[in-house]
Amino acid sequence: MAESDTKRILIADDDLTLGRLMREALMSRFRCQVDATPNPEYAFELALKKRYQVFVFDFSMPMIDGAMLFALIGKVYNHVSPPLAVPPLILISGRGDEDRARELIRDVGVRAFVAKPFAMNRLLEKVREVAPEIEVLS
Repeated sequence: MAESDTKRILIADDDLTLGRLMREALMSRFRCQVDATPNPEYAFELALKKRYQVFVFDFSMPMIDGAMLFALIGKVYNHVSPPLAVPPLILISGRGDEDRARELIRDVGVRAFVAKPFAMNRLLEKVREVAPEIEVLS
């Protein structure tokens, strides 16, 4: 598979264990590369360097929350020439952020919301829904 054909998913979650679990689950289910980082600033850098099919961001992270990170990436993607398509975002969240997160779902680009704690299959289903172009491993 050529480098440009490689499908990628970017995870940003300050919970290291959950980030690792999501990465392993996604890589075992889909034919894709998965980058996971607890650091939203580094996730931003990765999003500028590589092309992703899906973003999976934690809503509650220190400094920059998942929605803000997504908005910042969108601004950059829209201002390059030619503009880049902003991948769909799956927002994951716990701690009673559901109302705010559901509000964000009405925003363009925020395609799904998964409340913590969640079964990994729920995340896999959401990735399948928002990025049908990523091949499922048999």
